[in-house]
Amino acid sequence: MLVVMKADATAEDVVRVCSAIEALGLTAHPIPGQSRTAIGITGNVGPVDPAQLSNVDGVKEVIRVTRPHKLTNREMKPEDSVIRVGDVEIGGPDVVVFAGPCSVESYEQMSVIARELKARGAHLLRGGAFKPRTSPYSFQGLGEEGLEILSAVRNETGLPIVSELLSTDELDLVVEHVDVIQVGARNMHNYALLRALGQTRKPVFLKRGLSATLEEFLLAAEYIMAGGNPGVILCERGIRTFSTHCRFTLDLSIVPVLKRATHLPVVVDPSHATGQRDLVLPMTRASVAAGADGVMVEVHPEPERAYSDGAQAITLDMFEELMTQVRQLGPLIRQRSAVSL
Repeated sequence: MLVVMKADATAEDVVRVCSAIEALGLTAHPIPGQSRTAIGITGNVGPVDPAQLSNVDGVKEVIRVTRPHKLTNREMKPEDSVIRVGDVEIGGPDVVVFAGPCSVESYEQMSVIARELKARGAHLLRGGAFKPRTSPYSFQGLGEEGLEILSAVRNETGLPIVSELLSTDELDLVVEHVDVIQVGARNMHNYALLRALGQTRKPVFLKRGLSATLEEFLLAAEYIMAGGNPGVILCERGIRTFSTHCRFTLDLSIVPVLKRATHLPVVVDPSHATGQRDLVLPMTRASVAAGADGVMVEVHPEPERAYSDGAQAITLDMFEELMTQVRQLGPLIRQRSAVSL
């Protein structure tokens, strides 16, 4: 259910309505908008009588939200959410580019690549300190040392950093070091982890599960938002199908569907989806054309020497070309998208 406040409602009116909601044993989620505030309601196991709230001072109307995902729903918040990380706006007017190697390998590696990426226009630096690998014998990441390297490189370059959290055991450590916490595809259904992230105030970069439906994806985001953290960024990274020509099938049709269904920013990861270096640039173009708010790509100065996923990492020269194409295509597509929405 959604309580829409009057345009002239005061902060005291919003507090009064939230108190009335909580008196019913429910949870109130204030959602500031451009012209008025709305208050989402969660926690009800059955219908709530709108009359219990519609007569409270400052309330314009009470609307039933028909979808199981309440807080992620555009019915709850019609305007696009913009997630701010430092000076970067994810979901704003520009296509945002997350870039960096799959794994943090050393300070020297990250320092060099961060400077090169920033010079070419990257907005955020990605790098894995904890790596979920299919084989227990593969490189698992540098752990805490990797996070410390990322922090040092951020201090040098000013690039905000994105890194993956694997379990609640490392939550405090990751929160301390990173600007955006990534939840990988294999952890999309880790509800204990999602609940814990709801208690943080760091933005969460949530990747779609390998076989997750649209509703499952949005409900995973709902776990984080229901815990009190509104800063969720959705990432399509390919799903598992019968196709064998690339690692996964990049489901770009979900991008415009998500943009209709939710106010959250939508990013695409063509590197993990395709698993092939030569497919990253064309699928980046396709992602931008589909309306994605950003792309995440793996970049390595020497892909053949990468500790992990070298086959899908593009070179610095390829990244420079990618940024040129994003700058050319992004404004055209996003201007049209703004009109259509």
